[in-house]
Amino acid sequence: MPRFLVSFLLVFTISASFLSCVTVGEVVTCSGIVPMRIRNDKISIADFGGVGDGKTLNTKAFREAIYRIQHLRRRGGTLLYIPPGVYLTESFNLTSHMTLYLARGAVIKATQDTGNWPLIAPLPSYGRGRERLGGRYISFIHGDGLQDVIITGENGTIDGQGDVWWNMWRQRTLLFTRPNLVEFVNSRGIIISNVIFRNSPFWNIHPVYSRNVVIRYVTILAPLDSPNTDGIDPDSSSNVCIEDSYISTGDDLVAVKSGWDEYGIAYGRPSSDITIRRITGSSPFAGIAVGSETSGGVKNVLVENISLYNMGVGIHIKTNIGRGGFIKNISVTDVYMENVRKGIKIAGDVGDHPDESFNPNALPVVYGITLKSIWGEKVQHPGSIQGLKNSPFTGICLSNINLHGVPGPRSSPWKCSDVSGSALLVSPWPCSELSSPHQTGSCSDHF
Repeated sequence: MPRFLVSFLLVFTISASFLSCVTVGEVVTCSGIVPMRIRNDKISIADFGGVGDGKTLNTKAFREAIYRIQHLRRRGGTLLYIPPGVYLTESFNLTSHMTLYLARGAVIKATQDTGNWPLIAPLPSYGRGRERLGGRYISFIHGDGLQDVIITGENGTIDGQGDVWWNMWRQRTLLFTRPNLVEFVNSRGIIISNVIFRNSPFWNIHPVYSRNVVIRYVTILAPLDSPNTDGIDPDSSSNVCIEDSYISTGDDLVAVKSGWDEYGIAYGRPSSDITIRRITGSSPFAGIAVGSETSGGVKNVLVENISLYNMGVGIHIKTNIGRGGFIKNISVTDVYMENVRKGIKIAGDVGDHPDESFNPNALPVVYGITLKSIWGEKVQHPGSIQGLKNSPFTGICLSNINLHGVPGPRSSPWKCSDVSGSALLVSPWPCSELSSPHQTGSCSDHF
């Protein structure tokens, strides 16, 4: 059994708007909101009959090991060690006060037997499965109502073997919404670090109705044509820290959400105080996104030090009629993007609806969006900011932005409508709707 050393604990505070940061060796981090814990009690999956040959089904071993952790309740919790090897298993539930530790060379691999995959109720803020009516398949690794849970190790792998699910989606044979790879519901004090996530059937990491969540030093991989394999989707969650990770998937790298149309409005739980920092990746969709499911509201999101390559859209803030809710106090700074179809997109006409009962008069309110210090190379289209006629987007502040087009004819201009704000040192110049900072005070604090 390897030794687990922690050299320091980070001190933290939560500010009124964003997660406060501390500087450790000149690296700014918000990860101290959940201190890493050392578990004195350690068990191995091998103690419960786990076999890492890639063929033996280890569901019983995982469930028995976690049952032991749950019921013995050792002081300080228990670490479940996964030795090197490939451990095939069905889905399983975690418990509070535990660490799932994957050694180098350890792989927890999902079975592709979809027929026996358990179903659970839809999330109340979505009202139904995100893809299909009714319930949804439980996530591969699941936690509900938990606290003090860590998934970490020596860059072991959690592999969802999602291709069977992707094919069901493509062939329209999917009966219910596909499972996420890892999901925490109504949980707090969660750390996910130093693990590789591969081939999720659907979204990769989904903290929902949760708080105090740290996700850092992770690698998330899925083929670029894999459908809806979002990297990290904090959803109706607060105090979330996402840092120092590489993501290459078939959908948005990080997307902040908070419920879907009338169901999200009724549930009324926003996503707030979220930091997204030092993320690198590529995707045919968005690098960093807010939405489009934002009916509970999204506020106080800090995005900084982002590197994006071969993207569909660099920064995408998206909502729609029927969503209601709000998107406010979003700050995006220090972004580099290269070979991108569209640099910046803020739109009020994106996303589908759960059913015909959505209220077309439930209009989102979008204001206080700051984007600055953004540099792009080989950007086909600089951007578009298109609000709603009856709910214009206000306080849109752009500064120090250079989005260079591809060689050849001059790139197409920005597109803007139903928007107000300011622009300073933006190239190509955005649009007349964004006046100079000398003509409006809405952005004076951000320049």
